[in-house]
Amino acid sequence: FKHPMPFIRSREFLWQEGHTAHMTEEDAGKEVLQILDYYEAIYHELLAVPVVKGRKTVAEQFPGAHYTTTVEGFIPSTGRGIQAGTSHCLGQHFAKMFDITVEDPHVKEGEKKEKLHVWQNSWGLTTRSIGIMILTHGDNKGLVIPPRVAEIQAIIVPVGITAKTTPEEREKHYNETNAIKEVLLEAGVRAETDMRDDQSPGWKFNHWELKGVPLRIEFGPKDSAKHVVTVARRDQLAAGKSEIPIADLGKDVPALLETIQSDMFRKASDEFREHRKIITKWEDFVPALNSKNTCIIPHCLVPDCEDEIKELSSGKIEGQEVDARAPSMGAKSLCIPFDQPAEGLVHGETKCTNPKCERKAEKWVMFGRSY
Repeated sequence: FKHPMPFIRSREFLWQEGHTAHMTEEDAGKEVLQILDYYEAIYHELLAVPVVKGRKTVAEQFPGAHYTTTVEGFIPSTGRGIQAGTSHCLGQHFAKMFDITVEDPHVKEGEKKEKLHVWQNSWGLTTRSIGIMILTHGDNKGLVIPPRVAEIQAIIVPVGITAKTTPEEREKHYNETNAIKEVLLEAGVRAETDMRDDQSPGWKFNHWELKGVPLRIEFGPKDSAKHVVTVARRDQLAAGKSEIPIADLGKDVPALLETIQSDMFRKASDEFREHRKIITKWEDFVPALNSKNTCIIPHCLVPDCEDEIKELSSGKIEGQEVDARAPSMGAKSLCIPFDQPAEGLVHGETKCTNPKCERKAEKWVMFGRSY
């Protein structure tokens, strides 16, 4: 086991795993896709992470499976794809191996009930999903957590308390700060206050930015006089701060958190889309990889051809530098996207993109360097 990476590739992980048995291939297939939709929803709706749904090639599918479906993510900083969750139809392979059978329910009463081998599925999602979220949204200041999964959605930091502030003024200000927290809690916002008096406001700002809390709410005597709070979004620190009237906190903060959630997903989706290149010529393939892209290419689906592409695409191209954060490993097939490009591949005519392959392309396949 080489190159462990926290959350992404580790010797120990937590996961959600399912195993089911079905009477027919059709029923098993329906569940495979239903589970894949659930996994897509976890990434899209909770983690604000875009993924591509597809089917693994035979070379990349789960050993012994009938077929494997997958959701594939993308890490912009390295230009590498990452398997985000899989849903497998195991077929009847294991059922026949271990004689897992049920009685045929369609046999009429009095007739001999034949034993039928079941169709099995297996599906799973791991704590790698947390790593994908961190790598997708994080920056050089630390985590950036989407509001829907943030343990603390809003941190309230009192400011403007100085050595000249009287104990009475301090107590009044802290009471007002706690009142703001109660308003937010009542509105369903997971809010906390940071009342520590042994750290400066600036230190607290950095601390909560590091932890990725989506929204920072600053409240000082000047804000109190104007009946407002000052807010800063973790996902858009460069955009500066804005004010929200205290009277509107109960509706404006939940709405702002939803805006942050959708903005984070939109930004990540745009970035992934920009780095998915449709390639039809081999001479464009490796340069696209070295520019931190995944490549969707016409491919023959033959395992040996995939191995050849991995070998041909490893290392540097002559005269072209490779970014140190995007290792020049060979590209592997990530998935056969369910959403296939509408044009550019004609069955029986379009050649496989591998320059050493003489076969015709069967599908558009997404290739990329990966974790």
